[in-house]
Order: sequence, then C-alpha cells, then structure tokens
Amino acid sequence: MASISTLTNPTFTSSSPSVRVKSCEARPIVDLQVRSFSSSRLSIQRSRPQRIPLIVGCAKADGNGSHTKRTTLHDLYEQQGQSPWYDNLCRPVTDLIPLIASGVRGVTSNPAIFQKAISTSEAYNEQFSELVKAGKDIDSAYWELVIKDIQDACKLFESIYDQTDGADGYVSVEVSPRLAQDTKETVEAAKWLHKLVNRSNVYIKIPATAECIPSIMEVISLGISVNVTLIFSLPRYEAVIDAYLDGLEASGLSDLSRVTSVASFFVSRVDTLVDKMLEKIGTPEALNLRGKAAVAQAALAYKLYQEKLSGPRWEALVKKGAKKQRLLWASTSVKNLAYSDTLYVAPLIGPDTVSTMPDQALQAFVDHGKVSRTIDANLSEAKGIYSALEKLGIDWNEVGSQLEVEGVDSFKKSFDSLLITLADKANALNLVSH
Repeated sequence: MASISTLTNPTFTSSSPSVRVKSCEARPIVDLQVRSFSSSRLSIQRSRPQRIPLIVGCAKADGNGSHTKRTTLHDLYEQQGQSPWYDNLCRPVTDLIPLIASGVRGVTSNPAIFQKAISTSEAYNEQFSELVKAGKDIDSAYWELVIKDIQDACKLFESIYDQTDGADGYVSVEVSPRLAQDTKETVEAAKWLHKLVNRSNVYIKIPATAECIPSIMEVISLGISVNVTLIFSLPRYEAVIDAYLDGLEASGLSDLSRVTSVASFFVSRVDTLVDKMLEKIGTPEALNLRGKAAVAQAALAYKLYQEKLSGPRWEALVKKGAKKQRLLWASTSVKNLAYSDTLYVAPLIGPDTVSTMPDQALQAFVDHGKVSRTIDANLSEAKGIYSALEKLGIDWNEVGSQLEVEGVDSFKKSFDSLLITLADKANALNLVSH
C-alpha cells in the first residue's frame, strides 16, 4: 500500500483501484452493488441484509481488489449538491483511498473515534513508543498521534479541496472536550491545533455549547475554518449561524473565500431521546410520532439555513468572497433497528449540505439509497410533527440541552479513557521513566 508521502495530489476516478483489507472488526463499509430503494420520507422500515463485496477497515492491507464502480455517492454530489463524508478515521489512513474513489469527499473525527482507533489497534505502537522515549508526556503523545492521522488524511483529500476551490475535501479534528465550557481556552486550543496541523483543508471542531459560541466567532474572525459540532436544537443552530456571520464581519479580511465552516446538526440521537419521552406518554398519538422528531427538526434547520444565509447582510459578505456555512448532518447511524437503515440519510438530501456517515449508514445508502431532493419536499409535514410534539409536552430546548450535556460528557469520557489506555500501554512497554 502506498505511503502518504508518495501520494502527491492523487486524482480519484471511477476506475481508481480499490484496496481490500483485513478489517480489525470485520465490519462492512461499502457495498458497491447499488439497488434502488423506495421509501416514504418519514417512514419506518426494517433494515435488510447487505451483500458485501468490498470491506475497508483499520488494519494492514493485503493487496488490491477489484476496481471500484460509480456509486450513489457520486450521484448524491453531482445531482443534488450534497457532499458525502465518512465519519471515521484510523490507521492505515490509506484505507480511505477506495472510499474516496467511491465518492466520499471528506472525513470527520471525534474523541470517541480516536479512542476506538488507538486503543484497539497496534498501528500506533511504533510512533507512540518513539514519542514517549523522546520524553513526551501522555497528553502530548496523544495529540501527535492524532495530528499525524489528520495530516495524512488531509493529503488524501487535497485534490478534492483544490478541484472545488476550497469548498470540499475537508478533514475535521476536535479540540479537547475538556474545554467545552471554557471560551478562552477553546480559542487558544483551536489556534494551536490549526497551527500544528498546518493544512488548508483541515476543519477545527468546536462544540456548540453556550460558552463556545463566542469562541466560534473569534476563531472564524482569525481566518480559521471551523466545524461546529454537537448542535441539537434550532435556537442553538441559529446562534451558530450568527457566530459565523459575526466572525466573518469581524475578520477584517478583504478576501473571505478561504474561511469556511460547517454546522454539524445531530439527528439520530434526537429520536433516541424523544422516542423514550413519547413511550413514557404512551398515547396512540405519541407512539405514532416515534422516529419522526429528528428528521422533522432537521428539515426546519434547513429552512432556517436558507433564511439566515440570504438577504442584504449575507450579500455584503458574498461580495468579499464569503461561502455559506453548510449544514452537516451528523449522527446518521440508526440506533433503533426497527427503523429504515437510511432513515437519517435519505430524507435529508439537499443542495449545499454534507452528510457524514459511519460504516453502517454509508454501506446502507450505497447499497440501496435513492438519490433525490428530500430535505424540503415535505416542509409542512415537518412543521406539523414539530408542533405536535410540542403539544404533547416535548420541550425542544430541554431535549437540546440534555443531548448537549450527554454529548460533551461522552466525548470527555472517551478522551480520558484513551489517555488512561495510553498510560497503561506505556507502562506495558516499559517506557515510563520512574
């Protein structure tokens, strides 16, 4: 398998070679035999078994497989203007090559992804050993492991970034989740990460907590591109848009074209929580709304996006080269197996958006996803669902607040757990000096 250093502006086409690897969990990622799939926008359907001709995972490559074919991911971008991204990152990073050839146009990562990758793979041992022998503490060693993966992934997506004039081809890395309630330190961490990664196509991820909204504005004003993460409610999303606009206006830059952003609006976790509330209410009306809250709120978020990124204020920024802060659909894997396995992808297709998909969602959509504009195809229905949930006593602000707390806490636990794992690994390798 080629090393990153030899991959100079790789160009991926439908005839690019795929790479068959031994998955560390033998989990499927892309099934390249595409079948049509017809479903109602808000319907609930049982998942169907998948055929798996291509497997990509975090392990050593054992040779090249067959050529990849054109997939629905290409159609998603070319026909509907939505960028499919991959919500995972691990070594060897070159395992991303067949996914890029299959239509993936960016990568997202988070502390939980790196916790899983580093703690379950031996691919990081050599670099980790060298870092600790060189006197690096565990925290510093962690960041160097992460930064190398991010830099290597950025190299792979560099050609997409260049071909789209900086509109696509990004790789996201998140500031420490320990800083989610610290405005000033989040800004400093974002500046530090951006400087160390030193790649044009990196997104620095900052959580959309109340404390970090000012951080987002300041980091944008410094000309650093940001992926705003952990957005669970419409009011918080509007605050994120305002922070982006405020940051662009405060930047003082004459050319805003290289300052971009995505707003990661989480979907499946919303249904997980709201469904529990509806089951507690227990009425037929409440039970009938299960599995519909997340997509309905997402549709309204897209409407808000259209409203906020238009008009005189936005047009003034466009004259300076500003690009829209795209909506990114995150948490797209289905948690309830009774629901369609494309429930958080298929109904959210629309222009100027991103859908970042983990293995299960990506495979399902490539296998039987249907490409058509759906995000605003039934806006009145979305409004009706949103209002019906409110009438049943569902407090959307409370839902958003609870999910935000849980999301931040989950990432903190993953981050802390990985540092403990690395400390144990250092001890096991007799690397810690006493």
